[in-house]
Amino acid sequence: MLSRLRFSALRRAFDRLAGQWENQVNMTHTSNGRILLACISLAAAAALACSALSPTATAQDRPGDSPAEKPQAAAKAEAMDKALAGQWLGRWEKNIVSDARNRYCDREMGEEIGWLVSPFLNGFYYGYLATGDARWIDMLIDWADAVVKRGVKEPDGYVGWPKEAGASTSAMEDFYTDNQLGEAMMLRPVVLLAGEILKTPALKVKYGPKAEQYVKLAEQVFEKFSARGSWREVAQGGVWVVPPFGFDPKTGKWTAGYDQRKTDGFTLPANKQNHIASWLIAMHDVTGKAVYRDRAEKWFRVMKSRMLLRDGDKYFVWNYWDPAGPWDRKPDGSLKHWVGVHPNGGYYGIDVDGIVLAYEHGLVFTKADIGRLIATNRDFMWNQQVKGASFQRIDGGQPDKRWANSPGVLWTALLPYDPALRKVFEANHNPASWGGLAGAPQHLARFAK
Repeated sequence: MLSRLRFSALRRAFDRLAGQWENQVNMTHTSNGRILLACISLAAAAALACSALSPTATAQDRPGDSPAEKPQAAAKAEAMDKALAGQWLGRWEKNIVSDARNRYCDREMGEEIGWLVSPFLNGFYYGYLATGDARWIDMLIDWADAVVKRGVKEPDGYVGWPKEAGASTSAMEDFYTDNQLGEAMMLRPVVLLAGEILKTPALKVKYGPKAEQYVKLAEQVFEKFSARGSWREVAQGGVWVVPPFGFDPKTGKWTAGYDQRKTDGFTLPANKQNHIASWLIAMHDVTGKAVYRDRAEKWFRVMKSRMLLRDGDKYFVWNYWDPAGPWDRKPDGSLKHWVGVHPNGGYYGIDVDGIVLAYEHGLVFTKADIGRLIATNRDFMWNQQVKGASFQRIDGGQPDKRWANSPGVLWTALLPYDPALRKVFEANHNPASWGGLAGAPQHLARFAK
């Protein structure tokens, strides 16, 4: 049910919103509304009248909170009920095998590689972890190779998956370009599975060369966006920006903005930053190279600096987007984007995924931070109903009609840390839904054994 709460409003809104989206998405392959289910971050943000947060104290200002702690795993939890786990597995398998016939991997480019392809790649990866069945490795390789072979060699020699309006934000011109978010979301489960293969002798015999190929590709993508000025160091740490240029596919030449690649651009919103950072944590886990961890840590320091404490320091609240440098202002000095809480609760679930992952890797966030996130989601946002659970906005604001059924969502990354939130999830989750593609096997992998 919670997955339906996240996505049903988007499904119903499709006909009204098509053509009005901030990112001007190419709808050719998404007439059934699936793009709206998958693209939590392709929302019509520019027209929203969200007020900025009034800072009181940030998480980093809180006395006694250390800047980082050693990785702490959640307390060992009871396994899922065997009958429920078996039911989930059967429903999930039937759904993902059927839905995989859509073959988004054969056609999507740009950011849509992330929103439409990665749910399947994550599903296959977690499906393998949950079952140990190499069938899911084969399916992930099939989908990943279908994307990889369609890569385009770009003017600087790097491979990408460009499209018109590939930046996917109204804050930048509609260049023909690739998209760092889409590629990061696609590569994370691919890299994670490569890591499983390379550390498992029986798998390495069969799949080792393919795994090494994927890791090499991911490293080249990281190099590509670094060379293009997409990473910026800031006072609190570092952020990723949308480059201020694209290229002409006919001439193979960069657009004029290429010369300003290190000074212009647009800082990505928090949810997209957290997706990229999560990919880089996977890169560090698999390669051991410090640069990936360092970049992720610098972003998480920025993320924590933006998280404000409220209601006697019990709860967190933060903006969807904040400016990070002079590149985020227009020539007249105004900001390129509004600042405030986003009424689409799904964005904040992505943020918490990244925060919890950072905590589990000993980066920036503390046990106290996790406790405040649990309090925010469980005690402030949740309606305290297990059946028929719903969640209000992170700031308690009124729902926007475009996300009337998902102003807030269950933060599933917290399930290993709080039994009440886990109970809500298991009572409401639909393993045969879009959100269940990855959500169901990930949960099974955590608890079903």
